Amino acid sequence: MSHTLQSFAARCHDLLAAEPGPAGREKVCALVRDVLADPAFVASVLGGEIPERKVLYEDPELGFCILAHHYQGAKNSKPHDHGPSWAIYGQAEGETIMTDWELLTPPEGASPGKVRHGRDYVLRPGMAYLYNEGDLHSPRRDASTRLLRMEGMNMERVKRAAFEAVA
Repeated sequence: MSHTLQSFAARCHDLLAAEPGPAGREKVCALVRDVLADPAFVASVLGGEIPERKVLYEDPELGFCILAHHYQGAKNSKPHDHGPSWAIYGQAEGETIMTDWELLTPPEGASPGKVRHGRDYVLRPGMAYLYNEGDLHSPRRDASTRLLRMEGMNMERVKRAAFEAVA
């Protein structure tokens, strides 16, 4: 049976309402992997012309968001977390090289936090990965990619701290 955005959002809501912490998020992450294995679902939410960031659904009760991303060409991001929120990255097309970072010094005032390289790994189509609050990471894309991503809250409304990598 093919998934729809509405059925996916409803299932995410039910999972997060029942278990709002990391255990519930892990179940949502498994569900993201499941919908990424459905070509009709992927085509319906990630096909065609979509921008780098498009909010597909924002839950009115719990606040989580489901997003579509289409990055054209290479793109790198600086080390970051999702502030008071969590995120799930679901790879639909292309590859993302993800780096995990270790916090050395937290941000203070206008000074960015300092981080050290932890590990690199590749997200390939069908894979999804959960980043809980405070998990520092940075994606690198060497070619075009499409992702289904979730945020615990709409990050467009959240000011986040800056981090910089040190040797």
